[in-house]
Amino acid sequence: MAADCTNDKACKNCRKTGHLARDCQNDPVCNSCNISGHVARDCSKANMLEERGGGFRGGGFRDIVCRNCQQIGHMSRDCISMTICHNCGGRGHLAFECPSGRFMDRFPRSYHDYADALSKSILFFEGQRSGYLPADQRLTWRGNSGLGDGWTATAAKDLTGGYYDAGDNVKFNFPMAFTATMLAWSVVEFGEGMPPAEMRNALVAIRWATDYLLKAVSDPNRIFVQVGDPIVDHNCWERPEDMDTIRTVYSVDAPNPASDVAGEIAAALAASSIAFRSSDPGYAETLLRTSTRVFEFADSYRGAYSDNSNIRNGVCPFYCDFDGYQDELLWGAAWLRRASQDKSYLNYLQDNGKTLGADDNINEFGWDNKHAGLNVLVSKEVMENSIYSLQSYRASADSFMCTLIPESTSYHIEFTPGGLIYRPGGSNLQHATTISFLLLVYANYLEKSSQTINCGDVSISPSMLRQIAQKQVNYILGENPKGMSYMVGYSNVYPKRIHHRGSSVPSVRDHPAFVACKEGSVYFNSSDPNPNVLVGAVVGGPGEDDEYEDDRGKRGQIVHEFR
Repeated sequence: MAADCTNDKACKNCRKTGHLARDCQNDPVCNSCNISGHVARDCSKANMLEERGGGFRGGGFRDIVCRNCQQIGHMSRDCISMTICHNCGGRGHLAFECPSGRFMDRFPRSYHDYADALSKSILFFEGQRSGYLPADQRLTWRGNSGLGDGWTATAAKDLTGGYYDAGDNVKFNFPMAFTATMLAWSVVEFGEGMPPAEMRNALVAIRWATDYLLKAVSDPNRIFVQVGDPIVDHNCWERPEDMDTIRTVYSVDAPNPASDVAGEIAAALAASSIAFRSSDPGYAETLLRTSTRVFEFADSYRGAYSDNSNIRNGVCPFYCDFDGYQDELLWGAAWLRRASQDKSYLNYLQDNGKTLGADDNINEFGWDNKHAGLNVLVSKEVMENSIYSLQSYRASADSFMCTLIPESTSYHIEFTPGGLIYRPGGSNLQHATTISFLLLVYANYLEKSSQTINCGDVSISPSMLRQIAQKQVNYILGENPKGMSYMVGYSNVYPKRIHHRGSSVPSVRDHPAFVACKEGSVYFNSSDPNPNVLVGAVVGGPGEDDEYEDDRGKRGQIVHEFR
């Protein structure tokens, strides 16, 4: 299709056909530019969005015809969201600045501002900070908190810093370490494409976690696993700056087991060492050296941390190890192999894959189950370094990807009617975000090694994986039946009443008076929007029917940082 659609014009009413020329006035339409629903640049006078073709159900692409882009949320000027440039000359699909006969770079263009979403998602972590806040703190409604953490009669340890979990005032080191691993992995895989300022902000966010985790493992043969009593904390609704609840410190001493937490901390420190290698090699070396020691603890004293009697009542049912500790051992070893290139960790992965269940539960990835992420991570060794002794990990990663492809015989992932990946159990966006991340990472590995995935009779390319991931991201940012961004602060329509203590109680700056444990209940029960906007927070999200209620008392309002 030519840019101005000047050849073979045959004007008809846009409302009847949907074909629109660039400079078409008074609802005319260009009817003869390849005939198949081409979208021209100035789609502004039509009245609906039509989808043509099969495409991937729930996660892929369709041929888009622009009719009233604004109503659905598609950009009115270029109307390019979710379009694919498939040889413009041959098939007629028009994407912005798509040369004839060529494919778009990596993703279909979208009206979404992904750079803004990235910036906000990193800013979110400043709202979760515990400890002394720096002079350049950007979310200024937060203040210093948790300054006595660790200084108890039994611990006497500086455990200030780190991040509060979700909307609470407890520091659970197991999910916090997973968050640090994911942040570091994001920088390792995609850092080169990030704006320099956001790369710096991402490293600051990682270091806020890793500085704390280094404290948590600084004692020989001891792992600090949590600060704060969750039962007491959950019975209060107070901002962290006023926190006067008991700050119980939970730790595991050898020979008692904590393979899960120690394995995840080892992974976080190893991954972060790669992220810091170029900007701060000294710090990177400290992280890697400590990771090695922590992994030795994890492997030497095998077992779940929540099996310890002094830990169970503090971490369960919130962050018990429900899925076993074995995956964290392999996960930690995989990251140490990636960070150090030490052959001993390669041997560990080869020798322990079967016994530690690398082939089990391969379709899960989150703070408690690392299998899908483990298999994707280790597959890099197979695809790029030809280490075929790890082929079973690659096979499991391929199998997981095939579950997301409707045309595959092994397809079984559920989608909501609006197209969101759905897993039962609540807080569904944890699953959608982590799975989307794995899709993007695996697409990069495949592309770099010029490979595809065979899902039965279907061959899956890297671009197909990216299209599924992009659909999930777009859903979260507003392309959903509710027309709402599930990232707080992105666009004009987003959750205003998130389940978060610091966000919902007026800040110390605006309300200097102390707000005690039960005094905050009036803010929890209020129907008013939160006074402090936790920019970048991603809520638990909608249910299987795409329905969502903006009520801080509902489960879908709980904020999650596992992204």
